[in-house]
Amino acid sequence: MKIGELARLAGSNVETIRYYEREGLLPKPGRSEGNYRIYGPMHLERLTFIRHCRGLDMTLDEIRTLLHFKESPEENCGEVNRLLDEHIGHVVRRIGELQALEKQLLELRGRCPDERQASTCGILEGLSQSGINEKPMENHIPGVHGTALNHPKEPE
Repeated sequence: MKIGELARLAGSNVETIRYYEREGLLPKPGRSEGNYRIYGPMHLERLTFIRHCRGLDMTLDEIRTLLHFKESPEENCGEVNRLLDEHIGHVVRRIGELQALEKQLLELRGRCPDERQASTCGILEGLSQSGINEKPMENHIPGVHGTALNHPKEPE
């Protein structure tokens, strides 16, 4: 199959597939006589696996590790368990950070309960004061509001 069909079947897009190839997560496909990439069922299976991992907000390095074990079925999966335990811990920390962020945002919102002139807006005043958020969230990724979390420069 060509890259467009692979993208459609996997619910992905062409740029993401090319990105995963560049990152070494997807093996390079064969080429047709016309020099088109030709993908097989193994590419679809692997891309689906990667997309499931990304849906769980796993990093590319975590996915590489998981792919190693998937391709080495005779190895002990203890490292897979440790990786998932670490990832769960990361998610728990992020949930705590997001709850703290929600508390700060609600406090800010409470400073301006109605519409008024911007010169007397409690939210703008609060954002201008030091101490509102002295410790920024460590895992906050700018520009992802309203979309799935993506890691650096990964196409959606």
